[in-house]
Amino acid sequence: MPNKKSAAKELRKSVKRQADNKKVKKAMKEVIKTSNKAIAAGEKLSAESLAKASKLIDKAAKKGVIKKNTAARQKSRLVKRANKTTK
Repeated sequence: MPNKKSAAKELRKSVKRQADNKKVKKAMKEVIKTSNKAIAAGEKLSAESLAKASKLIDKAAKKGVIKKNTAARQKSRLVKRANKTTK
């Protein structure tokens, strides 16, 4: 339990930020998982689904939920997997 008023406020802020970050990260992970499942099933990913996944990954990186290089790596791997199924 925080002793000072400012510490209590910081705790409230950090809890809110943590919840927001969790939402962003969960949405990003869900779209990646659905894309990976579709690829594993042998379905061809549409350009819209790849764009949506890329957009969510970029948003997470912009908000600081994940690092820039992590975002680039995830997008690269997703596109690489998607391209394998089209060949």
